[in-house]
Order: sequence, then structure tokens, then C-alpha cells
Amino acid sequence: MKRLAALALALAALPALASCGLRPLYGSGTQGTVARAIGSVQVDAIEGKAGWLVTNALNERLAAISGGEGPSYRLHVELDDQITGFGVRAGDTVSRERRTLRARYQLFDGATGALVMDATAGSDAGLDVASSEFATIAAEDTALERLSEIVADQIVMRMAQKLANEQAASSAPAPQATTP
Repeated sequence: MKRLAALALALAALPALASCGLRPLYGSGTQGTVARAIGSVQVDAIEGKAGWLVTNALNERLAAISGGEGPSYRLHVELDDQITGFGVRAGDTVSRERRTLRARYQLFDGATGALVMDATAGSDAGLDVASSEFATIAAEDTALERLSEIVADQIVMRMAQKLANEQAASSAPAPQATTP
């Protein structure tokens, strides 16, 4: 009975949600706001192993949402990848590490070269240092792969939000002046 009441309440709330102005970011697929706002995004080469991983993750995500009739963009990303040891064992050996991946990214208009967006993204992961050096290196590499995916998701999501908001603002009707 409680489930039925909860379902009825949820269904009753749907019209209120529809009128609040929320709209899905990737709604309508290739005809949606994001797809129309992004023509294509070229990702500049990023140095290092982390750069290769982030570049691949970005290109994979951008291929799914770009290709619309909007302008072309160039994305420049600079990474800061650090591993910090903490948690010391009896023999002054590290027992725990934190891998941090931070990205500063800039989105430029492909036609004019104007800066459209300048922001940062980042994430970190904690990992145990094993007695085997091979196991520790494998754990660090796995953490870097996960962090690269997370950072790429953050960049694409924030970029899509910004472009969708700009698209919505430019397509909104201008307020009409009133005369007394």
C-alpha cells in the first residue's frame, strides 16, 4: 500500500517538474540543444600517458555529441598528474598513495580563436601500496585510467552545459519594451 501511495505521489509531481524549466542536457539526441551548439571539437594533443588517456576519453565522448550545425571549437588541455605518498610503515616505507589528476582546459572558437571557456576539472584516487612493486605500479595505472575517464566526463559535461546555456540564451525571445 505504501508503494502505491509513493507511486501516486511521484506521478502527481510530474506536471510540477515539467513546468519548472528543467530540460535534459542531451535531450532530443542529434536535434537537441547540445548537438546543435557543437559542430565539432578538435582536441589538441596532450603530453604524456595521462594526456593520451584523457585525449582518447575526450574524443570518444565528443564523437557522441558533436556533429551538429554549430560552430567548430578547439579544446586545449593541460594536465597535472601527481602521486603523493602518505601512511608510513615501520620501516619508513609508504603504505598508501593518492593519485591526483587535475586539468585546466580552454575552449576556443575555431573560426575566431576567441576564448569561449576557461575552467578546471580534477579528481583523485587513493590506493594501497602493496609489497610487490609490480602490483603497486598496476594499481597506479588503473587509478590513472579511472581518473582520466572522470576528468574527461567533467570537461565534456561542463562544456556541454555552457554551450547549451549560450544556445538557449541566444534563441530566447528578446523582452518586449512596454510603452506607458
